[in-house]
Amino acid sequence: MYKHFLKRVIDVVLSFLGILLLLLPMLIVAIAIKLDSPGPIFFKQKRVGNHKTHFNILKFRTMRTDTPHDAPTHELGDPAKWITKSGKLLRKTSLDELPQLFNIFVGHMSIIGPRPALWNQYDLIEERDKYGANDIKPGLTGWAQINGRDELEIPLKARLDGEYVQNMSFLFDCKCFFGTITSVLKSDGVVEGGTGEMKRQAEEKEAINQ
Repeated sequence: MYKHFLKRVIDVVLSFLGILLLLLPMLIVAIAIKLDSPGPIFFKQKRVGNHKTHFNILKFRTMRTDTPHDAPTHELGDPAKWITKSGKLLRKTSLDELPQLFNIFVGHMSIIGPRPALWNQYDLIEERDKYGANDIKPGLTGWAQINGRDELEIPLKARLDGEYVQNMSFLFDCKCFFGTITSVLKSDGVVEGGTGEMKRQAEEKEAINQ
C-alpha cells in the first residue's frame, strides 16, 4: 500500500508545497547564478531512473559551461576549478538540488530513494542491480546520503541503497528525511570528487599509526 500508492501521494503533495514555498528563494538563487557566470540557470543531465529508464535531472548550475558534461565529479581530477563562486555555496548547502522538486512532481523521482546515477556510471548501476536498487524511483535524498554521501565507495553506497529497498516504509522514509536535514545543516559527507574518501582517510590514518 505504501510503496505503490501512498509514497507517490506524499511525493506529489510535498513537492508541490515545496515548489510553492521555495519559489522566492529559488528565484534569488537563479539571479545569483546569472550574475556570477555566463550560461543557463539550470543544468540538465541524463540520469538512471526506475527500472533503468533514463530521464533528465534538473539542478541549478554550479559549474562553468565548459565542464565535461557526462563525467562524474570524482573523475574531473580537480573539480574545484570547474565550480563557480555561487556554485560552491549551492553545493555545500545542497540548494543546487532544489529544482529536482519538479522531477519529483512529474514522477521521475521520489523524495526518498537512491540518488540517481549518471547514465554512464556502469559500476554503480551494476552494483545496485545486486540489491534491486535500480528497480525503484531514485530520490532527492536517501539512506546512503545520510550515511556518508560523497565519501562512500561505490560498493558500500550500493549496499546502503539495497538496505533502503529492503526497509522501505513510511517510518524509514521519515528517518531518511529528518536525517537529511541534520546532514545538510552540518554539511556531512560533502567532498568534491570525494567518492571513497572515507576509506582513503582510514588508510592514511592506519599508515600514520603504523
